[in-house]
Order: sequence, then structure tokens, then C-alpha cells
Amino acid sequence: MVKKEEYIRKPEWLKIKLNTNENYKYLKKMMKEKELHTVCEEAKCPNIHECWAIRKTATFMILGDVCTRACRFCAVKTGLPTELDWLEPERVAESVKKMGLKHVVITQVARDDLKDGGASVFAETVRAIRRQNPFCSIEVLPTDFVGVYESLQTLMESKPDILCHNIETVKRLTKRVRARATYERSLKFLSWAKEINPNTPTKSSLMIGVGETREEIIESMDDLRSHNVDIMTIGQYLRPTKQHLKVEKYYRPEEFSELRKIALEKGFKHCESGPLVRTSYHADEQVNAARQNK
Repeated sequence: MVKKEEYIRKPEWLKIKLNTNENYKYLKKMMKEKELHTVCEEAKCPNIHECWAIRKTATFMILGDVCTRACRFCAVKTGLPTELDWLEPERVAESVKKMGLKHVVITQVARDDLKDGGASVFAETVRAIRRQNPFCSIEVLPTDFVGVYESLQTLMESKPDILCHNIETVKRLTKRVRARATYERSLKFLSWAKEINPNTPTKSSLMIGVGETREEIIESMDDLRSHNVDIMTIGQYLRPTKQHLKVEKYYRPEEFSELRKIALEKGFKHCESGPLVRTSYHADEQVNAARQNK
């Protein structure tokens, strides 16, 4: 007899208020017309209504909407990727201008099929945004480029204002949670970014609720700080579908507050920690706080 999977009821503090005002509808229409993708939609981000409807911000996802990896926590579809679209950088830049953004986050699907992991297109997207939006700060969230230093160098040469790369989970659970990525490689990647440009703030995120211990969370903080990471975000893992990893624990808001306090005590210039926090949540505030605490 197959044992029925234990289900943990989602707590009240994770209830999301939907807001589909004119800003939300405008952004959704513009993304479709420009043939652009956002991680907000593809990864089923719980903050999409707040960001699109109220803050009028979005995280653009470039290099298509099909990922070459199949991480067990992620809702982005996996398969054979599309051909490179070299017109995409200009379309993203035009959209940033139309939205009047002061801070933009650019992320990507993993493109392990490409020699540089998509770094060239990524770098050109940063440059295109700069040309059309000289007063907009740019945050990049790349994959690990399979640990190729030259690919990261290509991206860093485009001079983003902040480099983010997520370890996602604690060391012990990395193999079960992430596909192809390794904990050590991600730390090295973040360290390389500082080596290439010491003045560029670095950021990483941890999602909790997949079976980690409090001690392991704190160990991850120490690992990130030992690799000179400036900003950390901590959020609750939410299961996209029944085919993904199940939630092992829902952390209470006060537990997130305590983790934020610990992170700041360990020397992070800024830490965003909460049940619905994601990498790009209030990203503009994160980078400004990090700059002020330099």
C-alpha cells in the first residue's frame, strides 16, 4: 500500500492579496507584445501582483523561457531551448524605458547548450539598457555558467550595478534541490565576481522549508560572508506543483525576523528576510541600503 504524502496546510501569513489594476494589465500586455518573459510569471512568484500592480517593477528573464536544467523547486519549464534572439536586448531596454524604471533586474534560464552559457546576450542586454536608460541601475542574476570564469568575465565587463547568484539551499540539500549546480561552484562564482570587480555588490538567496536545520542556515550565512557576499535574501519555499519538492516546514514571520538579525550581525550590508521574500523582492531598496552601508 502506497503511503499517502503528508500535507502541511499553508498558514495565514502566506495568503496573497491579488491586485489586477491598470498597471498590472498594462505590464502584462506590454510583455506579450514585446515577446518578453519575466521570472515573475514563469516561476509563479507570489509577489507578482504587488510588484506589477503597485511598485510597477518586474524581473526580465532573457534567453527564452525554456531551461536546460530541471531543478526540483523551480516552475520554469525544462526542455530543448530556442535559438538565440539577438534583438531581445533592445526590446528589454525599450520596455525598461517605457516602464520608467529606476532599477531593473535581469535574469535568465540556464543555457548549458551554449558555449558561454548565454553570457554574450546577457552582457549586450545590460549595455542596451544602459544606452536607453542611463539613470537606471541594473541588477543581473545569471546561472553559474557551468563554472566558466571567462563567461562571468564577459558579463561583468558590461558593468552591472549588482551581481546576484543564488545558492538556493544549504550545502547538504544542494544535490537533491538543484540540477547540475553545486554549492561550492556557486560560492566560487560569487567570489570570482568580487575578484573581477571588487566594487560591485554581490547578493545571494536562500529558500528555506525544504528540510534544512537552523544550524545549516547559519552555516550558509557564514559561507556567503567568507566569499565576500554583501546582500542576502531569505524566503519561504512554496511548492509550485505536486511534481516538485514538498514543503517540509513553514517558517513563522518571527523566525524570519530572527534570521535577518543574525545575518546583519554577521556583516551583511543588507538582508531581506520574510515568508514571501524572493531574490528580486524590493531589489531597488536592497541595493540602495547596501550602498549606504559601504
